[in-house]
Amino acid sequence: MTLKLGVPSKGRLMEKTFAWFAARGVALSRSGDAREYAGTVEGIGGVSLVLLSAGEIPRELATGRIHLGVTGTDLVHEKLPRWELQVEEVARMGFGHADLVLAVPKCWVDVDTLDDLDAAAAAFRAAHGARLRIATKYHRLVREFLRAGGVADYALVDSQGATEGTVKNLTAEAVADITSTGDTLRANHLKILADGLVLKSQATLWRSRVAECSSEEAAALRQLLVKVGAE
Repeated sequence: MTLKLGVPSKGRLMEKTFAWFAARGVALSRSGDAREYAGTVEGIGGVSLVLLSAGEIPRELATGRIHLGVTGTDLVHEKLPRWELQVEEVARMGFGHADLVLAVPKCWVDVDTLDDLDAAAAAFRAAHGARLRIATKYHRLVREFLRAGGVADYALVDSQGATEGTVKNLTAEAVADITSTGDTLRANHLKILADGLVLKSQATLWRSRVAECSSEEAAALRQLLVKVGAE
């Protein structure tokens, strides 16, 4: 048996993950054809590489099918209820930075805070007989954030792509989405609420709290944690 390390299977996130481990003496590489989801690990024994989508990694950690995994803070917090009981943060990796934020149309000149949004949502309900719609793919995080902020009379609308365009397309009145610079939000005439930061996210190495470890796997885990400076 080998210790299973799950990393993103493509794009800049995979490249930066490989570079992060390489800087710490662990060489990760993809095996053969780019369409294959397997890889090799050099620089440490007893560890196997599993290539997955970033969105799959929280689930695989929570079920114990992988021992370690690299994915964003946002995905772990969104996909895993009571995530701290299922996974443990090992190391923040310093890339993949993004903020989950709440944004409204720039023309809403009187809406700059959550309190303003709550008032606008009540006025919207009174005027239209329907709840103000907020487009997002982060339902758990946004619902908890709005509840804590005292915002009522809204409805979350699922959006799995081009969330910033939903207001322009008249399928939502506001959005909650991940942004690195805010440029796309501004290009779509949206503004971030002054207190609208839901979560700061970055690529993070996580350890599963539920994955079973043989003595060999536990030894490999200790060696890997030493390599990445987390032990």
